[in-house]
Amino acid sequence: MSIRVSHVHGEHIAVEAANGTEILRYVYRPDPEAFEAQKPYAHPVRTLGGRTVTGYRPNDHRWHKGLQMTASHLSGQNFWGGNCYVHGQGYLSLPERVGSMRHDGFTAFAVSEARLDVTETLTWVENGGEEWAREERGLAVHSVDEAAGSWALDWSIRLTNLRAEPLAFGSPTTAGREMAGYTGLQWRGPRDFTGGAVFAPDTDGDADKLMGSQSPWLAFTTEHDDVDAHSTLVFAHAPENLDAGTAIHESHWFVRSQPFPTVAFSWAFFEEFELPPGESFEYRYRLVVADGAWDEERVSSCLEGLSW
Repeated sequence: MSIRVSHVHGEHIAVEAANGTEILRYVYRPDPEAFEAQKPYAHPVRTLGGRTVTGYRPNDHRWHKGLQMTASHLSGQNFWGGNCYVHGQGYLSLPERVGSMRHDGFTAFAVSEARLDVTETLTWVENGGEEWAREERGLAVHSVDEAAGSWALDWSIRLTNLRAEPLAFGSPTTAGREMAGYTGLQWRGPRDFTGGAVFAPDTDGDADKLMGSQSPWLAFTTEHDDVDAHSTLVFAHAPENLDAGTAIHESHWFVRSQPFPTVAFSWAFFEEFELPPGESFEYRYRLVVADGAWDEERVSSCLEGLSW
């Protein structure tokens, strides 16, 4: 199935499927709210059938914006947005700790009939204006399959420490809050994903049991409001992410179905890790967006058919 790509320079990139559905909008214009950790994000993300599968600025967490790269605890700064967790005091409004991710430009932008590949450069800036990290971000839209009712988004990150001292990556859990290890690439779902089913390979667990777990992929399905339809999202690691010999730090799932739907590929759930000056780390992720309520067999079959 072919795609059509449009680019409003300085604002966003949009991808439209051949049936006329805009399946992805990647927004990189500067966000007006500094407290929400200004950074690019993907929203709306839709299935080929037109079902929206991302939420934007929900009333419980205004800084949750579709699919976005985050870092909740980074050397005392918050690149997630909103309140900061301080052990013994809970969540506090500390705007002086909220950083931002600045879009610097696109170094590659390739469009074919059925695929979009984009390379973006960004700078992570702490609240006082100091540049802490340089990011090279890859986005790829591919495998748009009308018969299967699915398409895939690959999201990669290569982050380099610009400081003269190590960057310490953590999460609320590493700061003392149990089972709240959110950080890294984060998805926030719309309201009708609340209470949806969550599963991973070879498990019968739900979201609560899968919180803090490890697996190559995790799937989230829901039945929509308003329309008689289901959607499935599949979150998948590239093989090297889970390889102790290549990943800088092991990853765990942060996942909730209640009281709100969210998934994060957490790179510092239980333990902090440091990135030395001048050094880099890399992760690659995949999101499969599908119409229908997929089961484990269908998820596995789809992922096996997609090469990295």
